[in-house]
Amino acid sequence: MNAQNRRDFMKSALAAAVCVGAQAQTGQAEPAAGGGLVEVRGNPILPGRGVCDPQVRIFNGSVYLYATHDYSPKSRGFRMDNWWVWHSDDLVHWSLVSILKPEETFLRRPFTECWATDAASRNGKYYFYFSAGPKQIGVVVGDTPVGPWKDPLGKPLIPEGLTPVEERDPGILMDDDGSNYIVFGTWDYYIARLNDDMISLAEAPRLIKLDHKAGPYGEGKTDDKPFLHKRHGIYYLSWGCFYAMADNPYGPYTYKGSIVTPETTAADFQTSNIYRDRHGSFFQLHGQWYFACNDRSQKGSTPYFRNSILSYLHYRSNGEMAPIRISRIGVGQYDVAAGPVEAEDFFKLAGGEVKERPGGGFEVRDLANGSLLVYPNVQNLPPRPKLILRFSNGGSGKGRIEVREGSIEGRILGHATIPSTTHWDRYADLEVPLTSSTPRLDLAFVFRGHNGELARLDSWRAVV
Repeated sequence: MNAQNRRDFMKSALAAAVCVGAQAQTGQAEPAAGGGLVEVRGNPILPGRGVCDPQVRIFNGSVYLYATHDYSPKSRGFRMDNWWVWHSDDLVHWSLVSILKPEETFLRRPFTECWATDAASRNGKYYFYFSAGPKQIGVVVGDTPVGPWKDPLGKPLIPEGLTPVEERDPGILMDDDGSNYIVFGTWDYYIARLNDDMISLAEAPRLIKLDHKAGPYGEGKTDDKPFLHKRHGIYYLSWGCFYAMADNPYGPYTYKGSIVTPETTAADFQTSNIYRDRHGSFFQLHGQWYFACNDRSQKGSTPYFRNSILSYLHYRSNGEMAPIRISRIGVGQYDVAAGPVEAEDFFKLAGGEVKERPGGGFEVRDLANGSLLVYPNVQNLPPRPKLILRFSNGGSGKGRIEVREGSIEGRILGHATIPSTTHWDRYADLEVPLTSSTPRLDLAFVFRGHNGELARLDSWRAVV
């Protein structure tokens, strides 16, 4: 951010804090006092605040959560009076940095149907797209990811009646070639390319072709809240936790199923229908993919007062998404008392990639000289623990692993030579004693050695 943008950021954060104080007087769910940092230790993130429909965007290396805001646990229907923007650098600490009021949009009045959102960036400007109930989609623009916001149109970007579906729940795809698309709708989805100004359509919306419809309501129906993301040339159209794949944004899309399953959902997150209301988004940060979505499994939540959760996301060799794990531990932290940590569930990776293992599951491959894996907020470490790394090394040479505190420059806590296992699909345990007696650490695994692949890491654990 430049100096002016930083001043605008602080103005917006201060305005959010003032607005939060006013909301507290009405009995709404209250964020952190003054909009300060909230430390969240697992799922759900920001519990009990009504943060829902999470659309996560990474701007300038930071995380911005554009969300709707369920008014109260006492609500008997959907009441959402404004839109929120939360900020984080580590997916653990969050701060409320912007509140968009409907009075600041083309609506020009208080409004209780501030529905789902998304955001995008182009040429130094930031665009915040929002649903005005189930009938129209608007957009505001700012010089920073948190505003201050201005409505550049004074009218909806997508007005009621433009298509045969409800004009709501925008999702923005920022494609690799600089093109930007908006997708929206319920049951059927429409897509249109945006002009370079990001506030007008370059074409009439087109119906997205989908070969099979299924969702939380059973066969033959999808859901609302569509979202588009892209990885390795594949386009993914999702509606909640269900998705389909295509080789271009318009489709046709091939249905693949749900990434939420009963088998990978912890018992304390089970509900009568674990697929329902999983509205959310996919995003990548520091080489890791995540899924953010609604959750209403926890005590105090209702269909009209929901939470949001975060999970790691991994892709199979054929491009399909593997089922996510929904658990209390969430992301960005690790509890060694709960068992081994899967290597692919890192917070940061530099020099390597996640691939399917021959026997199932995932591993981190292509760990070479200078490769880095970071696992922050590791808790319940015993005094002077030993890390046991499950690895393979099918190469002819021996490398070295350094366990450092927090980063590639952090103090060395322990090190070990990586022996050969003779084949890449043959695994062994490598013991790395640590000098620290601190029960909580940020751990960084640094690999050193000759040119070429030094190791593949499957998991690690801590023992006395």
